[in-house]
Amino acid sequence: MSSIRKNPPQPMPSRIAGTLKVKKPAAGESEVPPAGDAAAPAPAPARARARDEKSRPADRKEDRPAAPAGRSRQAREEGPAPASRRSPRSEEARSAKPERPRGPKPAGKPPVRDAARPAPAAKARPVERAEPSPARAPRPEGAPPEGVRLSKVMAERGICSRREADELIERGWVFVDGKRVSELGVRIDPAASITLAPEAKREQAQRVTILLHKPVGYVSGQPEPGYEPAVSLIGADNQFDRDSAQRFHPSNLKNLAPAGRLDIDSTGLLVLTQDGRIARQLIGDDSQIDKEYLVRVEGSLLPDGLALLNEGLELDGRRLRPAKVEWLNDDQLRFVLREGRKRQIRRMCELVGLKVTGLKRVRIGRVKLGDLPLGQWRYLRDDEAF
Repeated sequence: MSSIRKNPPQPMPSRIAGTLKVKKPAAGESEVPPAGDAAAPAPAPARARARDEKSRPADRKEDRPAAPAGRSRQAREEGPAPASRRSPRSEEARSAKPERPRGPKPAGKPPVRDAARPAPAAKARPVERAEPSPARAPRPEGAPPEGVRLSKVMAERGICSRREADELIERGWVFVDGKRVSELGVRIDPAASITLAPEAKREQAQRVTILLHKPVGYVSGQPEPGYEPAVSLIGADNQFDRDSAQRFHPSNLKNLAPAGRLDIDSTGLLVLTQDGRIARQLIGDDSQIDKEYLVRVEGSLLPDGLALLNEGLELDGRRLRPAKVEWLNDDQLRFVLREGRKRQIRRMCELVGLKVTGLKRVRIGRVKLGDLPLGQWRYLRDDEAF
């Protein structure tokens, strides 16, 4: 009796993802007949594989690693098998894995860990360099900068004061060799051509110059405790030429400053102006405008005192410019000076044995005090110039 069953039992469907591949029979070896064919006996290799599949437990099949390419959709949805289904043999094999000895680390170099692979260096882009500007000749260290400040040149030429020049430059009303300049501190060639915009010329024409007959007790410049500045006398009430000249306007007081000093205990002609050109003309270091004073004195003049007053005296270690001094009568001298140091006439008289009891300024350049009453003022006329 044959031991081969006609209908051998089929193996249970495996839950392991993938499929089992059957080795193709070699040349000359017949294929396995279908399950319903009882006449053709199964070849020996096929029978052996059938017995193995029948006798192999289901757990062993589940321990076999799944082939990722043939994993069934049902297996992917179910996920990994739970721990309860794992084969005890596989657990024993996993637990039997030898452990690393935990003794002291051997001396020497520390274990090299897998360092993070450095990121590849970025490819440097070529630096775009601007076209080099024509290099200037290096200025020697300590040498003064080239050129002269524009505001200084404008003041030296009598265009305006340095303060006014800065204002005009900031407004963009100054042109140097036909090019507009609007930046402060610019240096130019002293021989460069300087012109003003029409707006600047109109503004200069609107600036006023005032002639005041200053009384004793008023300071010409900064106010002192207990005394009022001379500019406080400028107003509509004491304008001397109100009938023949322009009327006073409060805007005439803006930036109105004295052009020269006159002591608090002196009287006479005092010029106040908004025009920096006139201020520089009268009180600049290189001013050639002379001033005339009538001085009353007392005391005894040194034998050569009159010669010393005309030239030869020094104040504060500086020699004075030549002056013109002469007697008008027994107690009055006439002084003509081209500079105005602080209390200059009083200190000059003290050096030659005289004391000043009264001082009055009657002329500045070609402009005279005339019949201007004490404490009143008038505008400088268009036909007048210092």
